[in-house]
Amino acid sequence: MLPVSRTWAAIGRRRFIKFASGIGVGVALSVTTLSACQPGTDVADTPGDVPAEDAGGGTVRIGMTASDIPLTGGAPNSGFEGVRFTGMTIYDALVTWDLSVEDEPAPLVPQLATDWSVDEDDPRVWTFNLRQGVTFHDGSDFNADAVIFNFEKIFDEDAPHYDARQSAQVVARLPAYESIRKVDDYTVEITTQEPTSLLINQLPFMFFSSPAHYEALGEDWSAFEEDPSGTGPFMLDELVPRERAVLVPNPNYWDENRMAQADRIELIPIPEGTTRSNALLAGEVDWIEAPPADTLAMLEGRGFTITSNGYPHLWPWQFSFLDDSPWTDKRIRQAANLAVNRDEIEALLGGNMVQAKGILLPDDPAFGDPEFEVRYDPDAALELLEEAGYGPDNPVEVTMLISASGSGQMQPLPMNELIQQQLAAVGIDVNYEVLVWETLFDNWRQGADSPDSRGAHGTNITFATHDPFAAMVRFIYSESAPPNSLNWGYYSNPEVDALIEELQLAFDPEENLAVYQRLHETLVEDAPFLFVAHDVGPRAMRSEVQGFVQAKSWFQDITPVWMSN
Repeated sequence: MLPVSRTWAAIGRRRFIKFASGIGVGVALSVTTLSACQPGTDVADTPGDVPAEDAGGGTVRIGMTASDIPLTGGAPNSGFEGVRFTGMTIYDALVTWDLSVEDEPAPLVPQLATDWSVDEDDPRVWTFNLRQGVTFHDGSDFNADAVIFNFEKIFDEDAPHYDARQSAQVVARLPAYESIRKVDDYTVEITTQEPTSLLINQLPFMFFSSPAHYEALGEDWSAFEEDPSGTGPFMLDELVPRERAVLVPNPNYWDENRMAQADRIELIPIPEGTTRSNALLAGEVDWIEAPPADTLAMLEGRGFTITSNGYPHLWPWQFSFLDDSPWTDKRIRQAANLAVNRDEIEALLGGNMVQAKGILLPDDPAFGDPEFEVRYDPDAALELLEEAGYGPDNPVEVTMLISASGSGQMQPLPMNELIQQQLAAVGIDVNYEVLVWETLFDNWRQGADSPDSRGAHGTNITFATHDPFAAMVRFIYSESAPPNSLNWGYYSNPEVDALIEELQLAFDPEENLAVYQRLHETLVEDAPFLFVAHDVGPRAMRSEVQGFVQAKSWFQDITPVWMSN
């Protein structure tokens, strides 16, 4: 067996990366990017004049971008905002990210698994040793039976506790999984469908709910949503749909370094950006996600703390490749990328973005040297459109699905309105279907051919780019078409598929990086997305909010957060 991880300081990360080079790309690359291309906004320092004995406590009210409280049963919806606020708070995973640092992208670290290994003879087989002494909020033990129960809840449609609603949130994020087997009370064996080093990058989205508590509630997942039990640092104290969720500390949490510091965290859905800012100004919340760019200077001038930190994230249009889609013509896809003036979009956002030149950040080691340069060149866009038989007097007509808000969506309405104007100038007329964020996100898994896609030719959903699976495999691999994963537009390119398969089996770090670079270069040239921006995650909060460290990640740890008053 090949050891993959124990605690990272203990085992020597070099050996971990040497075997799991897909992990190496997902981890090693993600911890070396984002140095040169970040905006100048600094992460706000936490005031340090509070006596240690007075630290902790208080209620922190957070205005989310979601229109409802994300699902609380162990498989949150509402995108990564759901994972951030009702996933990583109430629950733990086998593997997670270290979100305690702000000067490098968050690396993967063990959580409910203490170490793992991969079978040398059959690299589809992974063995995980589980952390002992962990209990769920209801007092029952976390063990191998609980792990298997939760995998069955998501993947086994014949299991009596299978939940289709939870399954829909997880299956697309864990496509490598095939089966699980109990070895002993604290060891499980996971088998993947094919040998792939990317399994470890998928496991942070698999959270664990208490089987005993589910049984005590009459085996009713709806009842469990109202009274959940995980192993995480917070417990759900109150849930009022579309109004608030209240989290309180788990006094028996197993990790002493992540004990919740606030007395209460209140999660309040406020999907409209200006309304969030007004709620902060009125004292109705203490912290808001994604404040509108035109409010940042005003909020800072009034004494609120503004934090931001660039991270692996892409704000794209994902194109449809069905027969009736204009985006099947590469000339039109490239023309659209040349027609977008990202300087104007950056100005719209008050500088709070990194201009996209591909899927990955421009200084990512895997970015490579694509033949097609993503830039603003309307003359070149006009030439390509003319070759394709279109132009301002004979425009291409496309329909796009967008949202008015949502996790990681930045400022989707003004950004899309500006893009609409820019594309019209070269002969691409865009119509929008504006959906509620949760509806748009659920449609991602349904595909462009679903009736719920309303005949649209593309969708506008942001995504993380911290590893090859998150950034590419789930969107552009032919095998990732719905319902398997998130290849919404049914993109299919044999060259891309071959590179992905080569990447998954390239365990040597240098070889893996070389393949990953070729994959990214190929995708930039083929342009299956409109590459627009990378987010920097701005947040605004009262100066009394203490302890927050903004990680270089879509995900954030709120366990250190508290109110000084």
